[in-house]
Amino acid sequence: MGRQNRMMQLGIWWWMALVWVGMQIYGCGGCWEQERFALLQLKTSINYPNGTSLPSWEDTESDCCHWERVVCNFTTERVIKLFLNYTRDYRLGTWYFDASLFLPFKELRELDLTGNRLAGWVTNEGFDRLVGLEKLQILTLGGNFYNNSILPYLGVLSSLKTLHIASNRLNGSIHFQDLCAMSNLEELDLSYNYEINHLMTTKGTKCLNKLRVLRLDWNNFNNSILPYLGVLSSLKTLSITFNKLNGSIHFQDLCAMSNLEELDLSYNEINHLMTTKGTKCLNKLRILRLNGEIFNSSVLQSLEAFPSLKNLSLQIQGLVTAKDLGALNNLEHLNLDYSSINGSFLQNVGVINSLRVLSLHKCGLSGSLPSKGWCNLKNLELLDLSENDFEGILPSCLGNLTSLRILDLSFNHFKGNVSLSSLVSLEYISLSHNHFMLPFSCASFCHLSKLKVILSDNITISVENEFQSWVPRFQLKVFSLSNCTIETFPNFLYHQNDLRAVDLSHNNLVGKFPTWLLENNTRLKALSLRSNHFLGPLELPLYPNPHFKELDLSHNNISSQIPTNWNVIFPNLENLNMSKNMIEGNFSPLADISSLLILDLSNNNLSGRIPEHLGVGGSSLWFLKLSNNYLHGPIPHFFNLTNLRFLYLDNNQFVGEIPNILSNFFLYMIDISNNHFSGKIPQWIGNMSDLTVISMANNHLEGPIPIELCKLDYLYFLDLSGNHLSGSLPSCTNLSYIRHVHLNKNGLRGPWSHAFYGCSSLVTLDLSENNLSGTIPDWIGNLSALSILLLNGNHFGGEIPTQLCDLNQISLISLSQNNLVGFIPHCLMNITFNATNSKSFELNIYLPSLISQFIGGTNLGIKFFDFSNHPYYEKRETLVYFKQQVVFPTKKMSYVYNGSLLHLMSGVDFSCNQLTGEIPIEIGNLNEIRALNLSHNRLIGSIPSTFSNLRNVESLDLSYNNLNGSIPSQLTVLYSLEVFSVAYNNLSGKIPDMKAQFSTFDEKCYEGNPYLCGPPLQNHCTNTELPSPMQNGSDNEDNDEGFIDLGVFYVSFSVSYITVLLGIAAVLYINPYWRRVWFNLIEVCISSCYYFVLDSFHKLFNYMNM
Repeated sequence: MGRQNRMMQLGIWWWMALVWVGMQIYGCGGCWEQERFALLQLKTSINYPNGTSLPSWEDTESDCCHWERVVCNFTTERVIKLFLNYTRDYRLGTWYFDASLFLPFKELRELDLTGNRLAGWVTNEGFDRLVGLEKLQILTLGGNFYNNSILPYLGVLSSLKTLHIASNRLNGSIHFQDLCAMSNLEELDLSYNYEINHLMTTKGTKCLNKLRVLRLDWNNFNNSILPYLGVLSSLKTLSITFNKLNGSIHFQDLCAMSNLEELDLSYNEINHLMTTKGTKCLNKLRILRLNGEIFNSSVLQSLEAFPSLKNLSLQIQGLVTAKDLGALNNLEHLNLDYSSINGSFLQNVGVINSLRVLSLHKCGLSGSLPSKGWCNLKNLELLDLSENDFEGILPSCLGNLTSLRILDLSFNHFKGNVSLSSLVSLEYISLSHNHFMLPFSCASFCHLSKLKVILSDNITISVENEFQSWVPRFQLKVFSLSNCTIETFPNFLYHQNDLRAVDLSHNNLVGKFPTWLLENNTRLKALSLRSNHFLGPLELPLYPNPHFKELDLSHNNISSQIPTNWNVIFPNLENLNMSKNMIEGNFSPLADISSLLILDLSNNNLSGRIPEHLGVGGSSLWFLKLSNNYLHGPIPHFFNLTNLRFLYLDNNQFVGEIPNILSNFFLYMIDISNNHFSGKIPQWIGNMSDLTVISMANNHLEGPIPIELCKLDYLYFLDLSGNHLSGSLPSCTNLSYIRHVHLNKNGLRGPWSHAFYGCSSLVTLDLSENNLSGTIPDWIGNLSALSILLLNGNHFGGEIPTQLCDLNQISLISLSQNNLVGFIPHCLMNITFNATNSKSFELNIYLPSLISQFIGGTNLGIKFFDFSNHPYYEKRETLVYFKQQVVFPTKKMSYVYNGSLLHLMSGVDFSCNQLTGEIPIEIGNLNEIRALNLSHNRLIGSIPSTFSNLRNVESLDLSYNNLNGSIPSQLTVLYSLEVFSVAYNNLSGKIPDMKAQFSTFDEKCYEGNPYLCGPPLQNHCTNTELPSPMQNGSDNEDNDEGFIDLGVFYVSFSVSYITVLLGIAAVLYINPYWRRVWFNLIEVCISSCYYFVLDSFHKLFNYMNM
């Protein structure tokens, strides 16, 4: 019998082998030809009219089962899955679904069309035609433009088990009757439609009676939805987060959902739960999430109605007693993150002895950890106390938690030594950002054989007296010891061979690049050594590492050239940052790494040209930064990086015109400033609709500013300063997002008519040092967000418009070196000149740090822990740092302000104009300004004593005017004043006492005022009355009243002179006798003058001949 069985088994194996061989022979030709043809047709439709998606789908003999986004059955080689999410370029406009393109895939089980701008379907080829795909089980249509009309067409697809219609345009009421024919549907996702507010269900019907999962997140539902959901008795998971549920929730409305196991009502406005103890309502409920809702502690007792509850997440405010917690005696997971509970909670939580997970992240807990209560949780496997205010040393009872696998104490104020030897189950430990004293050898962890992750950033590392050599029992996957000022590598690292991510950044490590670390850990994916003192040359491992994806060597002293075998050793590298080193030569070896997404080589000594093959090898590049090097030549025409979004070529020596190849890019930011680019700004730049930042400053660009720039709806920052641009200002009036514009130091001319009219979000406008003329437009007061206005160095005339006083956000204004006339507006007192964050534009785009990306995106085999929501995952490294600079003259010099200095700076500069009249006393109320310059005008009158209120002023320049009177003695209270000048006026009297800041001012500050006296001048003051400036031919009065007003004198004299002339002419015209007498008198005078000159000339001639 046994022999017979063995023969039968052998026969079966032979038969299976023959079948397998037959399949291989049958399938050796690859995918089915009709499916290959259908895929090519599908590609054409997706790319219509000129898209470039799906490049691997080519009309060649390649196996279409190996094409991207295509999954085939291993044996039949029929297409079973198509992942076409986000394949259609959004700039191609909407796409219309055509069912005929999918019908050839008879074995198709899953179809993903997310994010393709689908807005309808071809006539008679709607989704109902997919009923022919009898094996289709999963359909994903998220991120498109469908409305409620699609539901009846989807309702006939009875084979579907999963339907996702999230992020579309469904709204109002959803009629489940439309979906009743979907008898096999198990999961339905209607989230992120925002406007759905009601579900129409029919009690007693068998509609959707197999539905297990329903997601309604991010819509507009209120409490009235709950009774309608109660009819879905088969539901096991229900999620209604981010809606408008509020007040009390009556669980009685959901009692019919007898199979419900998971309920998520997070992030609504619920504050009370109405339950009935003793009923069988929701008696299978295991998971309840109420994150973002704030309850008082009594809510815990109401949850006693759910005997099966194992996992609870909510926020509590107030005192939590042992009685409150005793109602949850079956609970295993308790998440109270962001609650406001007091320290007694940890003493009482021990009553829930079934707890396996306790998370108290950012709960405002403080003081020392108690030595009882929480230490009794023998079954606890995860304890998260991160981001609180705990202090002191760790209690010894922590050693009782022998089941603990994950311990997070980061971002507190713990101190002392770390002794965790009894926590033998520990897999993950985070001690970061505390005051722990950790031995350099990390011997505290030597017996923890299961340890996989150690995070110990920003703690104190103690150096042992003797070198401790020990072989660890653990093999780590993640190790982070950032910002701990260590100078050498911990010895135990030499014994690690399974590391996946290492962060040793911001230390004092020296020597060569640790090649041994990569050679010992062949599966290493991420390594950060930024901000250390590593020296060149850069030596790579001997053998390739296909797993290695991210390397940060920035802020070191590596000085060699880039190794030529880089693309061989790291063929799948995605993120490389070697900025701020001393790397030389070119970067051609990196141009062949097709997987690179981020490349930052800025602030090095690179030279040569951009490799032309970068556009082929680096086609995946998303971010390229080559700033501050010595690269030269033009941008290559093969620079075809179609995925590039951020391009930084600033501060190099590039030449030539801006190449047309850039028009194929979909850039968000471009910075080519401080180079030698020439030619005109191309008009096609207006087609780059995603651009938010354009910086082309300090080149040799010429010609007009293209009007096409006005088409960039999302433009936020524009800097074209320091070029040779000409023509008039572009009439951009519809840039609703524009915040900062720098067009200074060009040759722009003509009047300022309507440019930037209506740009109410504009914060910075710098038009200085051009040839603009005309008047400052009155509508400037409509730019309500304007904080920086620089118009200096132009030819503006007319008066200062009073509408400037409507700019209540203004803090920096310069109108100097123009031809402005008239008076200084008194209404300037209406402006506060407060510091504003908006003007100090700093664009920071962050990536999660290398380690946090790995933790958040990799399964470490550690249960119960959502790393993506963990504070360490929020640790970020700066990817993009961009800030604006503003030049503003103060303290007799021009300073460049940016960042926090620009945020704090405020000032007014009206110098070098032809302003007249007196200085308004209201100027003294501008107590926030730091610089005031009214020099080189024709101002008269005295210096207002109210200037003593300018408590923050650092520079005050009133020189080269016609001011008179004395210098107010009250100015000595200006303790911030560093630069002061009243030179070349008509001031008189005693100079204020040389105390405080006035003790630092020399005679140059007062020169040109001969009637000033007292130190630091040599002119001593006497008790006798000082001579009036009038006695010295001055145009001013004495110290008290001043002299005649020159303006009044000139006007009255001219009027009198003209009146006399007109009177004489009138008399001569009316009276002919007097006219004849006048003409005879003129004739006599002429004759007398003639003979007098003749006689005088004759006498002079005789005298010269003697």
